[in-house]
Amino acid sequence: MSVELKNPAELRNMFGENLRTLAKDFPSISELSRQLGINRTQFNRYLSGESFPRPDVLARICYFFKVDARVLLEEVEKIQATPTPISSSFLADFLGTGAQSLSEETFPTGFYRFSRRSFMEANKFIIGLVYVKREASNTYIRGYEAKAAMAAQGLQVNSFSREFRGIVLEQDEGVAALVSRRNSMTSSFNYLHRVPSFENNFWVGYTTRTVRESSAGDRATRLVYEHLGSDLSRAREAAKSTGYCDIEDLNPFHRKWLQTDEDFR
Repeated sequence: MSVELKNPAELRNMFGENLRTLAKDFPSISELSRQLGINRTQFNRYLSGESFPRPDVLARICYFFKVDARVLLEEVEKIQATPTPISSSFLADFLGTGAQSLSEETFPTGFYRFSRRSFMEANKFIIGLVYVKREASNTYIRGYEAKAAMAAQGLQVNSFSREFRGIVLEQDEGVAALVSRRNSMTSSFNYLHRVPSFENNFWVGYTTRTVRESSAGDRATRLVYEHLGSDLSRAREAAKSTGYCDIEDLNPFHRKWLQTDEDFR
């Protein structure tokens, strides 16, 4: 098998181009640099192809973005197009179809604001922000647990620990998402269906968490998703109100669909 050899400049340019592709889903390069533990100025040099990371830094970047060292040699889209386990022959006719057939019209790409009742405190609610994206014909979701919710469970509240990711599947009357924190520490199942609204941008359903029946707090509660589009400024504004809140702090339309005065069944 022949391999196309690249000179150092070509390697730097390929890596920089791939890094820009991987970083485009993050609203802030400063925050991304902080999460990676890399100086912002140095990270910008990687992005521009002016510099190349040490092996240990490269390994950290690859681990963070779930890619391998092929980012030096070929476009990241080709690397990410490698079939994932959910599209393997064993699951293709069961989960693979739902993962790969979800259209933009059914569940569009972009930022979503969500709200639900707190699992731990029945009189409190959680407002959060997630990002939905397409990659290799699959639909993925990414977000961060509220700091207060993590702290209440005695868990670390740094961004690395709070991050969750999942895959979204098309259902007969809506969408389902299987979401997990890093290393499958905790998981949840979400189901959503579209409801009438002025901008046709609301989904309602429920979420369940993977805990034992004897655990404190609820295991299932109603869930509302509001599509905000892909505008970063709108997402940043929405992010300011994320975290724990009281019922009166909820968006009126969210409060309506959460049916806060009725038990979840």
